[in-house]
Amino acid sequence: MKTKFYLKGLNCPNCSAKIVDDIKKYDGINDVNYDLINEMLYVEHEKIEDLHKKIEDSVNKFEDGIEVLLADNNSQKNDEEDDEKEDFKKNIIIYSFVLLMLIVNHFVDYNLNVKKIVYLALYVAVGYEVVFSAFKNILKGQIFDEQFLMMIATFSAIAIGEYPEAVAVMLFYSVGELLQDIALDNSRKNIKSALEIKPEFANVLDDKGILITYKPEDVKVGQIILVKPGEKVPLDGEIIEGESYLDTSILTGESVPIKAVVGEELKSGSINKSHAIKLRVTKEYSDGAIAKIIDMVENASQRKANVERKITKFAKVYTPVVCAIALLLVVFGPSLFKIELREAVYRACVFLVISCPCAFIISVPLGIFGGIGAASKNGVFVKGGNYLEALKDVGIFVFDKTGTITKGVFEVSNIKSYEGFSEEDVLEIAAAGEMSSNHPIAKAIVRKSKNKININDVVDFEEVPGKGIKYILHGKEVLVGNSKIVDAEEVEGTNIFVSYDKKLIGEITVSDIIKPEAKDFINSLKKNNIKTYMLSGDEVTVTENVAKEVGIDHAVGGLLPEDKVAELIKIKEREKKLISFVGDGVNDSPVIAVSDIGISMGMSGSDIAVEASDIVILKDNLNKIIDGIKISRNTVNIVNQNIILAFAVKVLVLGLAGLGHASIWLGVFADVGVALLAVLNALRALKPKLN
Repeated sequence: MKTKFYLKGLNCPNCSAKIVDDIKKYDGINDVNYDLINEMLYVEHEKIEDLHKKIEDSVNKFEDGIEVLLADNNSQKNDEEDDEKEDFKKNIIIYSFVLLMLIVNHFVDYNLNVKKIVYLALYVAVGYEVVFSAFKNILKGQIFDEQFLMMIATFSAIAIGEYPEAVAVMLFYSVGELLQDIALDNSRKNIKSALEIKPEFANVLDDKGILITYKPEDVKVGQIILVKPGEKVPLDGEIIEGESYLDTSILTGESVPIKAVVGEELKSGSINKSHAIKLRVTKEYSDGAIAKIIDMVENASQRKANVERKITKFAKVYTPVVCAIALLLVVFGPSLFKIELREAVYRACVFLVISCPCAFIISVPLGIFGGIGAASKNGVFVKGGNYLEALKDVGIFVFDKTGTITKGVFEVSNIKSYEGFSEEDVLEIAAAGEMSSNHPIAKAIVRKSKNKININDVVDFEEVPGKGIKYILHGKEVLVGNSKIVDAEEVEGTNIFVSYDKKLIGEITVSDIIKPEAKDFINSLKKNNIKTYMLSGDEVTVTENVAKEVGIDHAVGGLLPEDKVAELIKIKEREKKLISFVGDGVNDSPVIAVSDIGISMGMSGSDIAVEASDIVILKDNLNKIIDGIKISRNTVNIVNQNIILAFAVKVLVLGLAGLGHASIWLGVFADVGVALLAVLNALRALKPKLN
């Protein structure tokens, strides 16, 4: 089972990493992940009676003042922003007063001992929370955290008589932490706003026509809802009255409104732009498009990018190593560099200040999740940072044909009938069974028919993946599909599409249309040195012709679902490159699951395919894959920039400090200042250039 906890106020990524490691030690815990953006802790576990208390114990061991609440607790965010504003005002007043008194005390000439007392008072005013937290953590056996390191560094500065610098550094550090928290909070809000897509309410019409407001989760299938202009469509439903233009950009990234009329199925999350419409709810909220998207986004933070995992491992080593070097500098510095012990201690203080890895482990997840937010705004929903990071490295794209390269909108173009059956008989017999199928060809046959046969006359319906359907109609077995389903059942003849009572009664020819953007899309992939394949269950000749027309490098037709899997495995073994499979149907789910990155086209496709895929593209447009690749590259570039910036500045300042050319002030900048810059840079991931 999985439980979500809201850790109100946990902004320290270093602390959160320690908390996660501590929780993992408990018996019955299978996995733990912390989402820094949403302050959510995800715990996969067996049945544990005192789980909540264990989580609280682990949190309190590393960080004080953090509320541990079940994520379903709606009171978790009450008055939170007001509290933050009050804390901000209080801190600004304190820091301003300390800065003013520090300047006065430094430049006004009076008794030296009194000056020292004033400096100490100012130090307590600005640093008591840091020192208090450090002592509490020491009692818990926790050292090498940021508060402890700052306390040791400033205490050492005071011990060697650098009173003004100790106060100034603690002030600079506290102001930097405040600005960092503000930047982090703003980053969170920006990312959340990019993903703020949940409808807040639904206007339900009762039996008497009275409008009642419900939460979307409380509305049942079959109820009638009214969506007014400017409101979000709260649940998936069919329009039964009115027509309007809808903004689907939340779902598809497409800014041009689309027209919706009576009979059309609408996805939750779209915004009504012009006229009021009534819908009959067809899916409960939890099964609707918007709930699936929100679930995808929430779970994305649990699948860490490779760079995140590496940085977390690096951070665990970085602080102890830098602290060890600082200690060695105190012990051996005087003899090695021919300096006084006081100078060696000062240089070591700079090392201690720089030893916190926050700049690394704040900016990386912020950048990754910012990229996920940018992709979501453009209709590309990525199920994890690992997939976003890997998308830029895909060397081979493998496509299904129907509904992916082609529109998947079929039309019946010809009907042949045999054994005394009319063309209409063949069509109606086939349509009777195809009513129970969601395949695009099935829908074309049903559209063409007049629905003369009652669907209740169809029994023992079975869909045979990659072959067709079989069922009993009026006591006789009917097979509808390609030649494979017929051959498997030993029906006389070949190329049989419709059989009735073991006899060939007709063939139905359908045609499909290639997507208009397909050729340019394939060319774009080739320009990026990406190979392309197409695997299809359609006839070999048809498959090869489509591949040739759009420029796909290799194509294999006549494949069953298991054949597609085998063929993909062969491609992986032969090419030795990262492979992505792109499809949309129920038959694609096995091959999507075994590819390195599975991409499904559109929520209108199979739920199984959407579930199996790693990336879901809601707008049925292949160019969204190009957008996804660009966002992946942009995000990884920004993350790498932050890592290089933090590493370069820290190494530079450490080197200068070791040689005696860096002050504690510069050390604080290398810690807090760089972290602040990295957070601000991470925000750029939300606005990639796609043109």
